[in-house]
Amino acid sequence: MYKDEKPRIGFLGIMQELYDDMLPGITERQEMYAQQVIDRLGDIADFYFPGAAKNRNDIERIVKEFNDKDLDGIMIVMLTYGPATNLVNALRNNRLPIMLANIQPESTVTDDWDMGDLTYNQGVHGAQDTSNIILRMGITCPVITEDWHSDEFKDFVNDWAKTVKTVKALRNMKIAQFGRMHGMYDIMGDDAAFTRKLGPQINQEYIGQVFRYMEEATNEEIDKVIEENKKNFYIDPKLSDESHRYAARLQIGFKKLLEEKGYSGFSAHFDVFKGDGRFKQIHMMAASNLMAEGYGYAAEGDVVTASLVAAGHVLIGDAHFTEMYAMDFKRDSILMSHMGEGNWKIARKDRPIKLVDRELGIGKLDNPPTVVFMAQPGIATLASLVSLEGEKYRLVVSKGEILDTEEAKNIEMPYFHFKPENGVRECLNGWLKNGGTHHQCLTLGDATKRWKLLCELLDIEYVEV
Repeated sequence: MYKDEKPRIGFLGIMQELYDDMLPGITERQEMYAQQVIDRLGDIADFYFPGAAKNRNDIERIVKEFNDKDLDGIMIVMLTYGPATNLVNALRNNRLPIMLANIQPESTVTDDWDMGDLTYNQGVHGAQDTSNIILRMGITCPVITEDWHSDEFKDFVNDWAKTVKTVKALRNMKIAQFGRMHGMYDIMGDDAAFTRKLGPQINQEYIGQVFRYMEEATNEEIDKVIEENKKNFYIDPKLSDESHRYAARLQIGFKKLLEEKGYSGFSAHFDVFKGDGRFKQIHMMAASNLMAEGYGYAAEGDVVTASLVAAGHVLIGDAHFTEMYAMDFKRDSILMSHMGEGNWKIARKDRPIKLVDRELGIGKLDNPPTVVFMAQPGIATLASLVSLEGEKYRLVVSKGEILDTEEAKNIEMPYFHFKPENGVRECLNGWLKNGGTHHQCLTLGDATKRWKLLCELLDIEYVEV
């Protein structure tokens, strides 16, 4: 799992040797400045700074070292001017995402500056030379021009660092698929193209393997799941111990398979449980608890959205699987829900999260214990990954607000009202015109900058509706 690990970033600080004779001690001074920038950013990423790169050999050696360490990305900072030609071979051999931070030690020019101050703060024309060569090499490189002391600079680096970590997570990701709903068109795509373009490897797994892991579950393991549920949820008195323990056993079965085979997420179609003939319930509780642990998930064999939810855990945190259930024109909102799966980490803080005994005809098995909650009111972001053709993908995104509404006594699954920023009519018109899917990933807060930056680095289309 990736979501709680800090990004690991290489700091490539560039200058040139000729300034050492002109201004003795300049290298040590600029390296100290670089360390101050790193200290300012230390709570958002772990930075690796082997010292100033003053020539082509230095740059190639340091960039190779960053690649050998398998870091998440490289932040380029001009400590003074440095000829950009020195970067060509290093960038040609580099496989890590890069960004260019156009910053300087001092935020303002004063009337007592001398030649030393001008040299210490001359990074901007080095950034121009460097960005020119990056552009001409066809490399994607986000840039930021800002005072390095500012919150805006720190926020940008944080967004970029989370994004490059997500790119790496996607490239290392494996998603398990247990069946797929017949006839559901917007979850279909080219698995091979998906892996080539975005990274996740999609594997068809047998639900029987989950059953075998269930059979191996010990009473101690089951008791541990139930005790954790008692800490996190209000337990419905109607939920029998037998049903609760079976759901816990099913959760253990899924988790052991995910752990043993190195999966970041999964998607299971409800019909596979009845079709196998050995299961008593479908996987509602397992899906909710595993999402809360940081696994990607989507229903009905939708591995694309499961991958998006897994990516959302890394990019933003506490990603939630959902779909648009019904429109509410009076509230100018959309009722969001699904069959019974949801990441309860996004639940509102002032109401209990419930684990209920729930009648559910879908799946045609016994009542599946289901986690029920409403999402925390406030700003939120919906995202849908659309398979267009071959390696062409589009991310459809809507920012809006989770409304503070009363409980709906008859809805026994995760639910909430999402009010798009531009209103339900305009949002859904845009959603439909752009092929937005009926399964989505939701995260709390405004995540539009990070989703957009991720699309830039992955070279896929980004559309806000």
